[in-house]
Amino acid sequence: LAKGSMLVLSVLIVAGGFLFWRGYNNLHKVFQGDTTVAALSSQKVAPELLKGEGDGRVNILMLGVGGENHPGGDLTDTIMVLSVDPVNNKAAMLSVPRDMWVKMPTNYFGSYQKINAAYAGGKYTFLGKTNLANDNQQAVEAGFLSIDSSLSEVLGIRIDYNVLVDFQAFKQAVDTVNGVTVDVTERLYDPTMAWENANNPVLADVGTQTMNGKKALIYARSRETSSDFARGERQRQLLVALKGKVLTLGTLSNPTKIDSLMSAFGDNVRTDLSTTAATRLYSIMRKIPDSDIASLSLTEPTQLVTTDSVGNASVVRPVAGFNTYSAIQTYVRSVLQDGYLAREHASTYVVGATEELSQHTVDTLKNYGYKIVGSSTAVNLPAGATIVDLTDGQKPYTRHYLQDRYGVGATTKLPAGVQVPVGTEFVILAGI
Repeated sequence: LAKGSMLVLSVLIVAGGFLFWRGYNNLHKVFQGDTTVAALSSQKVAPELLKGEGDGRVNILMLGVGGENHPGGDLTDTIMVLSVDPVNNKAAMLSVPRDMWVKMPTNYFGSYQKINAAYAGGKYTFLGKTNLANDNQQAVEAGFLSIDSSLSEVLGIRIDYNVLVDFQAFKQAVDTVNGVTVDVTERLYDPTMAWENANNPVLADVGTQTMNGKKALIYARSRETSSDFARGERQRQLLVALKGKVLTLGTLSNPTKIDSLMSAFGDNVRTDLSTTAATRLYSIMRKIPDSDIASLSLTEPTQLVTTDSVGNASVVRPVAGFNTYSAIQTYVRSVLQDGYLAREHASTYVVGATEELSQHTVDTLKNYGYKIVGSSTAVNLPAGATIVDLTDGQKPYTRHYLQDRYGVGATTKLPAGVQVPVGTEFVILAGI
C-alpha cells in the first residue's frame, strides 16, 4: 500500500485556500468540515480561547491509504501528524509506525489491533459493513474519530483535523506539475520494490533528481531497507518540493494544471477541514520556510518504540511496554511546544512545601514547555497551588495557561519570606 500518498496534503493546505478562493468546484468535495479551532480563528488569538498548553498549535493527522482498487484499501499505512505553530511560523511532521499495537475504540477488528486498522474499524462500525468507498462523509468522520482516539492516547496530544489521501492523488499531483526535484543524499536500495522499478532494486541514486509521480511514490513508499526516520525525511523532501512546484506561477496561472489538481483532490482526498480553516492554514503555511518544517520520529534519535509479536503478528510497542505511553508523550510535548509559551519564554521559579513536591512540579511544567529557572522549598506555604505573576501583565498566555492548569487565579505579590532570583517572571508555590 502507498506510503507517500499523504504528501499531497501539502498542496491541499498550502494552495487549498488560494484555490478555493478561485472558486474551483471540486474542492467542495474535499473541504466538508464546519469548525475552526482557536489557533486558526484569527491572527491574534485571545488567551481565554485557549484551553491549555498545546492549544496554540494546530495538529493535522495525515492518513495515506491504497484506496478502493487495492486489497486492504482502508488500512492507513501512512500515519503522520503535521503540527503547525502559527505563532512562530514553524511546523513539524511526526511519523507514527503503522504497526503500533493499540486499543481499538471499536470492536470491528477486536479490542486490540495495529493502529493502521483504527480508521477502517471506525468507518465500518458506522456503516455496519466493510466498504472501501470513501464517499460517505459521516462514515469517513467516524473513521477519523476512531483513529484520533487511538492516536491521542499514544501521543498525548489532541488531533484538530484529519486528511485522508489515496496514492492516486499524490501521483497525479506530481505528474501535473511535471515532476518534483529532490536532492537524494543516500542511495536507496530496496529489492522488495524492484518489481515496481523496472526490476531495479536501486530506487534512487545519490544526487539531484527530478521524479515523476510513479518514481516519487516509490521513493516515498520504500520501508524495508531504511528506518522510519529516513522514510519520514524522504516524505518531507517530497512535500517541500511539491509545495514549491504547486505555488509557482507556472502552475497557478495554468487553468489546465489547476483543473487537474482539483480533479485529483476532489476524487481522492477527504478531510474534516473547513474552508475557513484551510484558507487560514494557507496563509500560515506559505510563511513557513522549508527549513522550519522538521521531520520527527519515535525511533530516531530517541528510541521510544520497539518491535514485538502478538500471536503470529509482528507489531510495534513502546519500549516501556504495551500500553505504556508516558515516555512517548513526554517526548512529543517537548518537540511540539505550544507556540505562545515558546514566544513568551517566561522565566518560572518553583517553591514547594517539600523537595518531592517541588521536583514534581518542576518536572510537570518542563514537560509542557515552561522555562524553569530554578526551584527551592519553604515552610508555611499556602495550601494548594499559588501562581504569582511578576510581569505586570506582559505575558498573558503563560498566565492563562498556568491559571488553567492549577484552577486558581494569579496574584501579583510574593508571600512574606519567599525569595526568588532576580528576573523571575512567574512563581509557582506548591503547598500541601
